[in-house]
Amino acid sequence: MNSSKHWQLHPTLARDCHLVGRLSSAELLLHRNAALHWFILVPHTDTVDLLDLPANERDGLLSEASRISRYLKQTLGYPRVNVGALGLVVPQLHLHVIGRREDDPCWPAPVWGNLETSAEYATAQVEQVRDELSLVK
Repeated sequence: MNSSKHWQLHPTLARDCHLVGRLSSAELLLHRNAALHWFILVPHTDTVDLLDLPANERDGLLSEASRISRYLKQTLGYPRVNVGALGLVVPQLHLHVIGRREDDPCWPAPVWGNLETSAEYATAQVEQVRDELSLVK
């Protein structure tokens, strides 16, 4: 992986998310707003755009996104999953993987700028996500 010796999670991501664990190609975060399941994958790289990653790194990251998508659909019952790598507010490369359904608080609009509902995860809920994803703490 095109990793940096001094890689750090961007402060905005650290503030807005729970650290769920380390996957083979990225850190896995869970957005603190529990109004819907919103995961963020952050690879250890200096590359800022998804499509600029070397093919093997990009494939690894997308494979992890696919794994999160299966979890959202099969375990949590989301019929749709949105994936995006915008990087406009937070310049560090990160990939959003968000469960969507017709009863979510911003359906059918995008979550960005439309998620006015706020809820918090209990520590036990974050632990349950870790367990369900079979991640090491």
